[in-house]
Amino acid sequence: MELKVELAQKQTLSQQMVQSMEILQMSAQELEEYIEGLSLENPVIELDDSGRYEADHHRASRQEDIQRKLDWLESTDLQNKVYYQQERREEESRENWQGGGQTGEDLQEYLLSQLLFAEYSRKDRAVIEFMVQSLDGRGYFTEKISFVAGHFGMTEEHVEELLGDIQSLDPAGIGARSLQECLLLQLQRKREGIQSKEEPKEESLAEILVCRYMEEIAKNHLHGIGKELKVSMEEIAAACEEIRSLNPKPGSTFSSREQLRYISPDAIVVKLEEQFEILVNEYQYPRFSISGYYQDMMKSTEDMEAKEYLQKKIRQAEWVQNCISQRSSTLLRVVRALVEWQHDFFQFGPGHKRPMRLADVAEELEVHESTVSRTMRGKYLQCAWGVFPLNYFLTSVAVRADFGEKEKTPEQVKDLIRQIVEQEDKKKPLSDQAISQRLLEYGVLISRRTVNKYRQEMNLPDKSGRKQWE
Repeated sequence: MELKVELAQKQTLSQQMVQSMEILQMSAQELEEYIEGLSLENPVIELDDSGRYEADHHRASRQEDIQRKLDWLESTDLQNKVYYQQERREEESRENWQGGGQTGEDLQEYLLSQLLFAEYSRKDRAVIEFMVQSLDGRGYFTEKISFVAGHFGMTEEHVEELLGDIQSLDPAGIGARSLQECLLLQLQRKREGIQSKEEPKEESLAEILVCRYMEEIAKNHLHGIGKELKVSMEEIAAACEEIRSLNPKPGSTFSSREQLRYISPDAIVVKLEEQFEILVNEYQYPRFSISGYYQDMMKSTEDMEAKEYLQKKIRQAEWVQNCISQRSSTLLRVVRALVEWQHDFFQFGPGHKRPMRLADVAEELEVHESTVSRTMRGKYLQCAWGVFPLNYFLTSVAVRADFGEKEKTPEQVKDLIRQIVEQEDKKKPLSDQAISQRLLEYGVLISRRTVNKYRQEMNLPDKSGRKQWE
């Protein structure tokens, strides 16, 4: 053991710096909640209730904001005016939906309404309601029959019968326990609707394929299925087309309105005649000021404890105001850099992104990468092409391009792969290696493995899966 003196440099973060970084990475909605919470614990903060911020959480003023943008765009191009007029119509529709205080009819209500006049015992109806409420977003029943039977004290056979009643409801395929059962329920409903009662209700070829050959169909091994069933390729192809027309998620057409979420953009990019204008969304969160009453009290009071308390709260409010101002300024700089770098995207739309890394933005703005990362975290940008997370404009890798062409983003390479696949001879589809060779004609040099990776990400089948049999 020994004692020694050494000089060391160490960086520490003050509470104010931590708070500044937290505010920087807040989205507009998070900042709104933060300010509202802060106003409850800090008495010197007075929320500005005039203008946009209302007690009903800026619902009416949201319309005023959109109207303001419309008025501001009055002298700009027609495309943006139409875009914001559509936004206003959607907002009005949303207000009518949310403001009426009605939740609407969801999947469970729709199903139970079909059984409203059916004759069931009280216990059976309780079981049916339990199973209907247990359906997931796809409309599938994922609980075990044995659990339901044990919970309600009845046989599994009787629970199966009640589930069958649910499966007989609209939409077809509801209450299925697997994809295979979902497709079969729809095919059976279709067959029963076509055939008359006098005709024998034999299994269709599509039902046979779903029951026995789902894996082979996924691999497009249709020729082998045709040989085994001794049917022509035309019949196999027609049955597969019938299967593809079915809805694998019959419950997805219904939405639980309590789960709907709306994105409030943190920045808006408006296309003018010769440039892009950037608006930072400062209307989502309330503005606040420091109470003059408490400022005067701090100056006049002789109670040192009260004076110290008020000084602390006023400093906190001033610091938060400063942090919010810095957040807006930094966000504006980052979005401006994105717009300049991705000019082709904002001009011509998706498919024209340039490769861009976090380090590129940081270098452009002469700030640390962590600052850019915090600024972009959880924030969204609205433009004429839709609403996008800010991270959407970043690409982790750039694909090498030959022949003097610009580097391409993975999304652009995927579009090229999709074009090549769409143009190939479906009777002799291209292998991943052949696609890699074909990409060289576009000046893109990637390996077969990369083609395979991108193809799987796009859910494109392999060579055998894309082959069409005669």
